[in-house]
Amino acid sequence: MRKIATKKAEEARLKRVNLNIPLDLHNSFKSATAAQGLDMTTVLMQYIREYVDKYSGKGKGRRQ
Repeated sequence: MRKIATKKAEEARLKRVNLNIPLDLHNSFKSATAAQGLDMTTVLMQYIREYVDKYSGKGKGRRQ
């Protein structure tokens, strides 16, 4: 029998994303986010969520 996942357990599931960007852009992005008291992951997650909300029509991506 499959256990029913709680919301907290669902949030704990992560997938690492690696991307190649120019070093200067990386450094500028890191500096800009730090200047706002944020980290790069937080800013990227916010952007990804907004992008998915805008273009998926469902706000949760393709999988549900």
